[in-house]
Amino acid sequence: MNWLSDDAIARLQTASALPDVAGTRYRLVQRIGSGGMGAVYLSEDCILGRRVALKILDLPDDSGDLAARLLREANILARLEHPGIVPVHDAGTLSDGRVFYAMKFVEGQRLDRMMEQASPLPDRLRIFQRICDAVAFAHARGILHRDLKPENIMVGSFGEVLVMDWGIAKILRDPEGATPGAGSEVGDAVTAAPVKTAHGTILGTPGYMAPEQARGEIETLDERADIYSLGAVLQFLLAGVPLAEGSSNDESSSVARPLAAIARKAMAADAGSRYASAARLGEDIAHYLDGLPVSAYPENIFRKLVRWSSRYRLAIVLVITYLILRTLLFLWSRG
Repeated sequence: MNWLSDDAIARLQTASALPDVAGTRYRLVQRIGSGGMGAVYLSEDCILGRRVALKILDLPDDSGDLAARLLREANILARLEHPGIVPVHDAGTLSDGRVFYAMKFVEGQRLDRMMEQASPLPDRLRIFQRICDAVAFAHARGILHRDLKPENIMVGSFGEVLVMDWGIAKILRDPEGATPGAGSEVGDAVTAAPVKTAHGTILGTPGYMAPEQARGEIETLDERADIYSLGAVLQFLLAGVPLAEGSSNDESSSVARPLAAIARKAMAADAGSRYASAARLGEDIAHYLDGLPVSAYPENIFRKLVRWSSRYRLAIVLVITYLILRTLLFLWSRG
């Protein structure tokens, strides 16, 4: 009798667990992850000869509600055509009735794993700027992400930054500005089981949820909930931990005070005290990188002088060196 090797058995088990995609243009390669309602598979588009990621519903769905949610997630991504948001290529139904959608396969690292490696602060801040750009675009299209966190950010091999997993996104309004009717909620709890409250269902990730989101105030959530989450992501990039788990005291942190002030403003408990938009938050980061004042950190004359001297340090050194040399030459010629 011929016995199968352990590797062969493992390959057979993996193949038997893969969904049947017969009748589609795709060939499954391997399962690469899961999120919310579906599993994600690395696949080959046999017509175009390119790799894609297929998200396929993998939970029982007698009511059809989960299928509708997965397709709504695909529809949301389809309306968000932006370099910082993973594009959707296709959607459909398998022979067994499960729905799927195909999206770009992103090669790279999740932001949380990338942070395990040392990287210069300016590089991290530029990544954060691009996250803000993508979120600002979604907000302009009336979409609230509701689960922004390092695990949902991908940094590609060529420096591309993509906001992923829109499974619990909320439609605030259509592109023309109208408010959607009932049923505009999308997705399910990804990181924890939903908890019923007097106001609604809590969706999101502890440590990155705005206080009003953690209270289950679903109907009143707006863009400022995502602003809070962006502030928590910024705090993670600065300190390696969410603000809720680390220190917010500027004096006990090595983080520059203007950056700490930016994170603190974005994560204000009162939504009205946060940045008005993701674009404004990104602008403050850009101003910091350019050596300009930031709106979250009022400056007195001394702080302005320190910032100005830091920005023009090389020019100041050159001028001082020139003046010293001129003085020495003058004294030498008089001697």
